[in-house]
Amino acid sequence: MADVQEEISNSAPIPFKAETRQLLNILIHSLYTDREIFLRELVSNASDALTRMNFELLTNRDVLDADVELTIRITLDNEAGTLTISDTGIGMKAAELGENLGTIAHSGARAFVQAYQNDSPNLGEIIGQFGVGFYSAFMVADWIRVTSRSAQPEAEAAVWFSDGSDTFTLGQTEKVQRGTDVVLKLKEDAKEFLEDYRLNEIIRKHSDYVPFPIYIGESQEQANRQSALWRDNPRQVEAQAYDDFYRQLTLDSDAPLAHAHLVVDAPVQMYALLYIPHDPERYIFSARKQDGLKLYSRKILIQEYCKDLLPEYLGFVQGVVDSEDLPLNVSRESVQANRVMANLRKLVTGKVLDTLQQLAKDDVEKYQIFWKAFSRYIKQGVAIEPLEPEKLYPLLRFRTHLRPTELSSLDDYIQRMPPGQSSIYYILGDDERSIQHSPHLDLLRKNGYEALLLTDPLDSFVMVRLNEYDGHKLENVADPELNFPERDSEEREEPSAPEVEAEILGGLLNRFREVLGEKVSAVRFTDRLADAPARLVDPKGAPNPEMQRVYRLINKEFEAPKKVLELNQRHTILTRLSNLPGDSRLATLLIEQIYENALLIEGLHPDPASMITRVQEIMKAALENDTG
Repeated sequence: MADVQEEISNSAPIPFKAETRQLLNILIHSLYTDREIFLRELVSNASDALTRMNFELLTNRDVLDADVELTIRITLDNEAGTLTISDTGIGMKAAELGENLGTIAHSGARAFVQAYQNDSPNLGEIIGQFGVGFYSAFMVADWIRVTSRSAQPEAEAAVWFSDGSDTFTLGQTEKVQRGTDVVLKLKEDAKEFLEDYRLNEIIRKHSDYVPFPIYIGESQEQANRQSALWRDNPRQVEAQAYDDFYRQLTLDSDAPLAHAHLVVDAPVQMYALLYIPHDPERYIFSARKQDGLKLYSRKILIQEYCKDLLPEYLGFVQGVVDSEDLPLNVSRESVQANRVMANLRKLVTGKVLDTLQQLAKDDVEKYQIFWKAFSRYIKQGVAIEPLEPEKLYPLLRFRTHLRPTELSSLDDYIQRMPPGQSSIYYILGDDERSIQHSPHLDLLRKNGYEALLLTDPLDSFVMVRLNEYDGHKLENVADPELNFPERDSEEREEPSAPEVEAEILGGLLNRFREVLGEKVSAVRFTDRLADAPARLVDPKGAPNPEMQRVYRLINKEFEAPKKVLELNQRHTILTRLSNLPGDSRLATLLIEQIYENALLIEGLHPDPASMITRVQEIMKAALENDTG
């Protein structure tokens, strides 16, 4: 190391300020979770220098080495144990080296250290100064030497040196070519970074889309691909290129169901390439091991799995987001939660929802594949989206009791509503086959109305939020207060059974009340039934059926309200039941069975097998009374 310092003429050690020393300790030992990040930071700095040089050349050719290729070269010296990152960028003079590297975070170092020590939640507001990322190289280096020559033709070359201790040295040196060389003397436990394959791996992961060629090792083969597809003009990208990039990104053998290419200048400048995969499951060879989009800043990878750009329920989306306006924290390993990120999230989320709606409109078959695979995510979104869950409503799909094999949107349902219907009807149940026989559907069947069949456990959570759509109220057909708009009288069938006298009816109600006792809160007649003899409904003031199901699903303790048993006074079973003697054992068995049938159809029966003995008794009684 002494030999290295001797190379710097006319120089004396310059002390770091105390707070800068503390800041270096934090950067080296605390903030970075992966040591390979140092290479990304140095390549990013080199790319910035090349970008500034490229911009300068647009208006000024009176610079040093005007025709030299704009490149980044990484060379290794295994014998010396050094790694060198060189660029042909705009370069720096001695004063610039001292300013950029010697007085790191000079305006905010003390505040940063204090905030870090106090575990301040506002840490992100005082970090991100120029040069901080550079110092991450001390995670792997015993010392760093930076030699640079400015693009200004008459400027002298300068050299900066530090071993990460209390001082650095700065002076003049000899360098023929324009640009900057950063030499790292690697620590003994960092020799992995002297392997070509390891450097190629890091460049491909973090810096693949840097817009300048990066050459590595003795062969000086180019390691990065440079072209970032998401930054291309969408009109000039072929469909096959999108599919190829998706396979490269995910290693998924199935083509995506849809993609979205987003280029935005305001309110933030951003590029995004988003994919809707064919399947939410990740396979053993999948390149993407977690939810989250790849987040880039000016083509430099910042986060491999950024979960802040989309809400949780859209976590299945794959792709990349790149922004020129992205503020970074010290380590570039996370981004500050501020207005820029909020704008990016809003833009990306909106684009995904638009893409799904367009897919549903343009390709019904593909959208059905999507719904089968991802319906739980959309339903989760309706349930938890805090601000605008209504944006997800058009994406929902349902089966109905009139079209049990088809998927219908709410718009499809509305278009099929007969004249006079204003509400959207639905029914909750545990199984699509059994729910079709629910007594709650009696009047709908009789009047030609349609009901959404909601049998997915998540549907209960959805209906807690989804109360209205496009001016149409959503109503549960099990609601005892629900009023159906009656169709024209000619369309209604006359009751098949004669009216039962009031005295007999009153006696029938009393018999039900005596047999069932406290199992129900009340027994009453209803005109809401046609083909079924009875149904169970909630008493007035009880939590709605959706919330009761939610409570059961989340195992929340609550006292389920005793149901009201509603009877169809015109039903043949009840009219004949009313004629049985008051002490009839069969009457008691029938009343118990009618009640437990209603429990069963509601999915509330605690032990269906317990009905077998009673059913057999009823069968026996029926055979004994059979005169045929």
